[in-house]
Amino acid sequence: MSRWQPYISVATVVERAGRFLMVEEDGGGAETLFNQPAGHLEPGERIKEAALRELREETAWQVGITDYLGMYVYRTPDGLTFHSHGFFGMALAHLGNDLDPAILAAHWLTLEELEALDRADRLRSPLVLRRVRDALASRFYPMDVIHER
Repeated sequence: MSRWQPYISVATVVERAGRFLMVEEDGGGAETLFNQPAGHLEPGERIKEAALRELREETAWQVGITDYLGMYVYRTPDGLTFHSHGFFGMALAHLGNDLDPAILAAHWLTLEELEALDRADRLRSPLVLRRVRDALASRFYPMDVIHER
């Protein structure tokens, strides 16, 4: 019997002047995909630290995380399960143009642009737009709901 284990990931919604910080990634097909700055939790890493690391690596932005959006569960069509911790933050400073090699570009997109990408099936998962809509609806939790030792 195989042991089931979900993947733990983090993603951060960053809004500035009505635009959201997004990364463009190689989707493995003809078109690229868009996602929040996101990635997997590394061994020994705290959840908020992982989100800040992913933001720096994927966007070259320093971000102040202010709120927790919650844990989102996503099951991929091929049967993988992700437990994705969503955060909300504010852009503080651009650190340069050095991006993770898997990231093609970082963009500031409007909700309307994200909805158009969703209609074109170019968002990494349904969680991308869900997290943005939750942030716009102020569905925030205080950071201290996360208990880590």
